[in-house]
Amino acid sequence: MSDKIFIFDTTLRDGEQSPGASMNMQEKFRLAQQLVKLRVDVIEAGFPVASRGDFDCVKNIADNLVGVQVAGLARCHRKDIETAWEALKGGDNPRIHTFLATSDIHLRHKLRMSRDQMLELAVDSVKFAAGFTSNVEFSAEDASRSDLDFVCQVFTAVIDAGATVLNFPDTTGYAMPDEYGEQIRYLMAHIPNIHRAMLSVHCHNDLGLAVANSLAAIAAGARQVECTVNGLGERAGNTAMEEVVMALRTRAAMVGVHTDVVTEHIYPTSRMVSTITGMPVQPNKAIVGANAFAHESGIHQDGMLKERTTYEIMNPKDIGLSKGNLVLGKHSGRHALKDRVETLGYTLTDEELGRVFERFKGLADRKKEMFDEDLEAILMDEVLRISETYQLLSLGVMSGSRTLPTAAVQLMINGQAVEASAIGVGPIDACFRAIAQLTATTSRLLYFAVSSITGGTDAQGEVMVRIEDDGKVVVGQGADPDIITAAAKAYLNGLNRLVYLKKESARPQ
Repeated sequence: MSDKIFIFDTTLRDGEQSPGASMNMQEKFRLAQQLVKLRVDVIEAGFPVASRGDFDCVKNIADNLVGVQVAGLARCHRKDIETAWEALKGGDNPRIHTFLATSDIHLRHKLRMSRDQMLELAVDSVKFAAGFTSNVEFSAEDASRSDLDFVCQVFTAVIDAGATVLNFPDTTGYAMPDEYGEQIRYLMAHIPNIHRAMLSVHCHNDLGLAVANSLAAIAAGARQVECTVNGLGERAGNTAMEEVVMALRTRAAMVGVHTDVVTEHIYPTSRMVSTITGMPVQPNKAIVGANAFAHESGIHQDGMLKERTTYEIMNPKDIGLSKGNLVLGKHSGRHALKDRVETLGYTLTDEELGRVFERFKGLADRKKEMFDEDLEAILMDEVLRISETYQLLSLGVMSGSRTLPTAAVQLMINGQAVEASAIGVGPIDACFRAIAQLTATTSRLLYFAVSSITGGTDAQGEVMVRIEDDGKVVVGQGADPDIITAAAKAYLNGLNRLVYLKKESARPQ
C-alpha cells in the first residue's frame, strides 16, 4: 500500500493573512465544515493569542467539529501556548503548533538571540506544550535558509522534548525544487530520532515554486504538506492544496503516495473560499480556474470529441465540476434548491434556506436562466454576511452623456433611516460619495473591479472593492443585475467589514 500524505490546511490562518482576506467567525466555521467534507487531516484554525476574535474562532471550530485535528498557532511564548490550548482543548486530538526561527538572518536581525538561546527556548516551549497534549508540532521558521546541521540539532532536541511533527518551511519561497528535496533528504539522514516524528513542509510561492517544492519534499520523505485552498496566502501565496492533491492522484503510479482528500469537494471548496474572501481565482489557474478544462483550439476540440483523454489528464467530475451547471429556474421548489445548495458545499438552517429561497425566486423571475454562480451570490448575501451596521434601503441614480451624474442613497444605520445625495464623475462615483457622506468614513478605495457572474445581458454583475482604513485592508463584494446597485452593495459590505474589524480590535484580549 502507498504511503499516506497528510494534508494540513492553513487557509483559515496563513491564507487569511492575504491583504483583505479576513474572515469573521461565521465564515470561518462554514469553511471549516467544508474542509471536514474535503477530509483534510488538520485544520489550522487561527492564531489564538493574536486577538479575542481569533481565539473565539479557533475555539468554536475545535469545540464543534469532529473527525479532524484542529491546530492553533503559538509562538514560543508560554502565554501563546496556554492561550492556544485554552482555545483547542475541546477538540478531537487538537494540535498545538509552535514555531521559532532557525536562520542566522532571523536570529541576528529579528530575534536578537544566539543559536544556543534559540535551542533552549524551542525545547522549553515544546516541553511546555507537550504538558497539555501529545500532539505538538514545531516549525523552524525560515528553515530553508538555515544551517542544516543546526536545524538537525534543533529537531533532534524538540523530538526528545515531545514534538511529534517537525515542519521545515520555505518561509520566503526562496528554495528551488532540487535544492529543497536534498535538504529534506539530509534531515531524514541526520536526525537520529526522526522515526519518532513526522516531517512536514510549508512552502511559499514567491518564485512560483511552492507546489513543485512540496512535491520534491514528498519524494524525499516528507509526509505532511501544509497548504491552502486556491494557494491563498500573504505575498504570492502558499502551496495550493488542490494542485498538490490532484498531482498526487493523477500521477499516483509514479509517486507511490496518496491522500485521503475527497477530491469531488475540491471545486465547491475553491468556490466557497473565493466567495468568502473576495479573492477571485484567475481563469488559467490549474485545477480550479475557469479555463482549466476549456478547449478552444480546433485541434484540441477535434481530439476531445473523439476521446476525452487526448487532451484531458483529469476528469472534471473528479474535482466536483459539472460542466452543465444550469440547475434551477423560477418553477423550482425549495427541495430542489436545498439539494443544489448542499452540492455547492453549504449546509443551511431552515431559516437561512427560507431567506435564500425568497431571494432566489425574486431573481429567477428577473432572469431567464439561473446558474450556480447566481446561487452563490445569494448565499453570500443572505448567509455569509456579517452583521450589518450599514444597510442599503434604496438607491436612485441619474446619468447620461448630457446629464450630471447624481445619486440619491437611503441607508439604514443602527436602526435609523438616513439619506443623502451626491454628484460624481459617473453614477458609481456619485453613489460612493453619497455613501461616504452618510457613513462618515475616512477609508480609501484601493481597488474596484466589476465582472459578469454568468453570460447574457440579464446576468448579475459582481463588484469587488478593496478598502483601507487606518492600516486595515478589507475586501467588499456585491452582486445584482443592476451594476450600480452591485457596486453600492460591495462598498457597504467593505465598510461593514471595517466596522467588524475595529470592534474585534477593541475587544479585551
